[in-house]
Amino acid sequence: METLIRDFRPGDEAAAYYVCLKTGDRGADGEPFYREDPDALGRIYVGPYLRFEPDLALMLEDDRGVCGYALGAFDTRTFFDRYERLWRPALCAQFPEPGGDRSTWTRVEAVHHAYHRPEYDAPEPYDRYPSHLHIDLLPRKHRQGHGQRMIRLLLERLRGKGSPGVHLCMSADNEPAYRFYRALGFQELSRQGPDDDRTIFMGMPLAAGS
Repeated sequence: METLIRDFRPGDEAAAYYVCLKTGDRGADGEPFYREDPDALGRIYVGPYLRFEPDLALMLEDDRGVCGYALGAFDTRTFFDRYERLWRPALCAQFPEPGGDRSTWTRVEAVHHAYHRPEYDAPEPYDRYPSHLHIDLLPRKHRQGHGQRMIRLLLERLRGKGSPGVHLCMSADNEPAYRFYRALGFQELSRQGPDDDRTIFMGMPLAAGS
């Protein structure tokens, strides 16, 4: 079976959560840090997208199974509103908010804290970049052009739905990802956070003539 990009199908959830885990250390393998709750990250970065925006969920598949995804949201504020009302309450009910000194928290505890205290960020000017996306691929599919093809397909879907522009958020210390997005045409919009945990918002206009 050759590697293919296809639409999300019900039943892909577990495999997509696994990709999130295996890329959960800023693109590297996060499994050593999340053994006590392997789905912790996926409940934020995968599950809500498959539930609320399945038409903007692409899967990368080879003969070993799902090995990547590209996920998007047409309107970020609407997506955050649905996450807040329809997704987060169940997370908070199932996973208690950690207490004590946060410097002693495990990564799982830090994610569980994020269930209870989410940060809903989007760059300005919002009306120019209301959509957002993110992508993760397992290492066996790196540097083969799959990521670029998936992003371009997702951009075309957002453009077809009438989005004027799209943004993404990435770690400032992930230089390969920065080069990857710049090569696709994304431009830096802003940087946020402390120097040791800085994030970059990047954006791309999609409207004709922009």
